[in-house]
Amino acid sequence: MKIAFLGAARTVTGSNFLVEAAGKKFLVDCGMYQGKATENLENSDPFAFNVSEIDFMLLTHAHIDHSGRIPKLYNEGFRGPVYATKATCDLCEIMLPDSGHIQEVEIGWKNKKRMRDNKEPLPPLYTAEDAYKCLEIFKPVEYDDIIDIDDSISVRFNDAGHMLGSAIIEIWITENGKTTKVVFTGDLGNNDLPLLDSPTMISNADYLVMESTYGNRLHMRNDDKAKMFLDIVSETLDNGGRVIIPSFAVGRTQEILYEIDKLKEQYGQDEEFARKYNKIMNVPVYVDSPLAISATEVFKKNVDLFEDEIQEKIKRGDNPLEFNGLQFTQTAEESKMLNEDTRPAIILSASGMCDVGRIKHHLKHNLWNPKSTILFVGYQAPGTLGRSIVDGAKKVKIFGEEIAVNARIEYIEGYSGHADQTWLLNFVYSFTNPPKNIFLVHGEPEGQDVLKQKIEETSECKVIIPEFCECYDLSKEVPELVQSTNAITVYKNEFKRIDLIEKIEELKNNIADVENSIISKNIDTNDSELRILEERVKDIQKQIKNLMK
Repeated sequence: MKIAFLGAARTVTGSNFLVEAAGKKFLVDCGMYQGKATENLENSDPFAFNVSEIDFMLLTHAHIDHSGRIPKLYNEGFRGPVYATKATCDLCEIMLPDSGHIQEVEIGWKNKKRMRDNKEPLPPLYTAEDAYKCLEIFKPVEYDDIIDIDDSISVRFNDAGHMLGSAIIEIWITENGKTTKVVFTGDLGNNDLPLLDSPTMISNADYLVMESTYGNRLHMRNDDKAKMFLDIVSETLDNGGRVIIPSFAVGRTQEILYEIDKLKEQYGQDEEFARKYNKIMNVPVYVDSPLAISATEVFKKNVDLFEDEIQEKIKRGDNPLEFNGLQFTQTAEESKMLNEDTRPAIILSASGMCDVGRIKHHLKHNLWNPKSTILFVGYQAPGTLGRSIVDGAKKVKIFGEEIAVNARIEYIEGYSGHADQTWLLNFVYSFTNPPKNIFLVHGEPEGQDVLKQKIEETSECKVIIPEFCECYDLSKEVPELVQSTNAITVYKNEFKRIDLIEKIEELKNNIADVENSIISKNIDTNDSELRILEERVKDIQKQIKNLMK
């Protein structure tokens, strides 16, 4: 048995793993890269495998960084089944066509520029119609059912608690009379996530492929984040500002709506709470995302996956996804009107990382305003507009226009759908028969290195952090790094080429910035300023030397 790590290796997007075992080749996830512009080029690159040789696919959940290249896979001839939970299939019915529409819009803007430069237009990665077509190969399965793919391979989907329908996948593979069990966590949920159950604990595995997004961080407690949310929103509204929440259309939006609804139950008769709560309830709450609106309907259709307490509330007629003041904006015209009205309001809009969609318009109209607040409630991948704002950028470019960041910027990390370090470790500790080896994926290098050290210090498990395109043979006593196929080697070299281009672009920007700083200084510039410039030049020289190596 071999596993090739073709995405989400030393990064947090593009999940894609190729398993070769028992005479079959299958994929676990086929996601898009998100974030840096050069990473987006990889989505259109050829796959690192022969599509015609793939027998089937297992999909952990519907988020685009796990599912987003399935239409491309379909366009290139894949017709094997895609096994996923029913809720994941329901969500992919709206998320993949939405992604296709975004591909069409984004390439339309790029092609206008290409035509001005006398370059040939490029096709979109796939269209909305392509995405609709690929849905025919999805095969819904239920949690806890064991599915026999054939005589040698069986799988079971367990609740991962990350988003509606998300799954931890157990895979039993029999080769040469020996059965080996591999578990893919997909994305593990935050243990106290609103609406959804906690992740299922798995009793045993030979090998574990585990996400590590928050490998070096802890979330705030649920009750803390609710109070923090209330304080931030009410203070902004008191100042006459607007609260803009860049929210992932599926999952985070519904959780925020639930949080707003349940706040009234948390603080009883406290007068100050009542004032703040009434303030929130007396302003409109807009969900400005057609995808989020459709996803909310999918949530309502799958209430059997909610916590028991939530199901009881809904049976009593108290749906936490519905309350007075909540308004949905479907059309682009309705969305534009939100920015023409400057009265206090709460606006939830996709995308959660601010790279595409209507949120960019809301940021353009509110980032410059010191009265407003931009409230982040989910993970921001490196290279995204959202990450730049969270990291303290003073100015950002939106639609080619430079916008000053004067608004209040807040980040409530506790709303993340990912398990933090404590719960990642608890997941490992929960095994009755722990895995021999753990492969850490879907994380940034620093977080993965910290988590690896923690796991190895506190358990008997050995940890491997695979690099992009590495392939491991699991038939040995110790997983052995093996020679990649020619297709994977070509793919890896292309990745390196793009990475070099990115680093060179970054260097060019740094050099231009330092050059402008030096030119702008007059002859009376003091010694300390010159020393700072000299240090920056030396740092650039070191970067160039490292790049040459």
